[in-house]
Amino acid sequence: KLEDPTMLQSRKITSTLKLDMKINDVEFQGDKTKAIFYYTANDRVDFRELIRHLAETFKVRIEMRQIGVRQEAAKLGGIGSCGRELCCASFMSSFRSVSTNAARVQQLSLNPQKLAGQCGKLKCCLNYEVDNYVDSLKSFPDQSIPLNTKKGKAFHMKSDVFKKIMWYSYVGDSNNMMAIQIDHVKEIMKLNRNGKLPADLEMYAEKNEIKEPVGIDRVNDISSYI
Repeated sequence: KLEDPTMLQSRKITSTLKLDMKINDVEFQGDKTKAIFYYTANDRVDFRELIRHLAETFKVRIEMRQIGVRQEAAKLGGIGSCGRELCCASFMSSFRSVSTNAARVQQLSLNPQKLAGQCGKLKCCLNYEVDNYVDSLKSFPDQSIPLNTKKGKAFHMKSDVFKKIMWYSYVGDSNNMMAIQIDHVKEIMKLNRNGKLPADLEMYAEKNEIKEPVGIDRVNDISSYI
């Protein structure tokens, strides 16, 4: 295959010229009279001298085409953390911007290592379900409002937008979360607005809900799986 040795040789030429850019891929036309060199660079690069060297070395017409890091990952391909082929390499034809707000809406941990794809940018899949989350959250009560009971004040910890459940914990007892249906949360908030306090949240809590996230999140949990 002509493209691979051409790309490697062009990288050596780029390094010799000390240009701050990376040749990512090379495509030859069918008649082998023209080659397109795809590259990434953080800043504007003057590659006029590079083009002269490439033309002399490969005896073809040269076109330089800058691409972004997402397009680079799409060209290189690979397997994502989900175990499937990269979306950008398999079916995506355009790239929407991805913001950390997409992760916040879906209540994902803002861990850069987990949120970043092979391109180093936020994973494109963060956008796939964010609209569903935004629509579902419209029916939820204000998460910033605490629930007041005779037992104490409780603050919102997390939500399950599809099960319509919100988790609350009392002040000073954040490890003990109670899952409450949003209709009950709205009922408690209405009581609070009218100056009334329910006895506690336990009377509203879902009985069989998992109170800890599924999986091993603490070092101490590992021993039970050995």
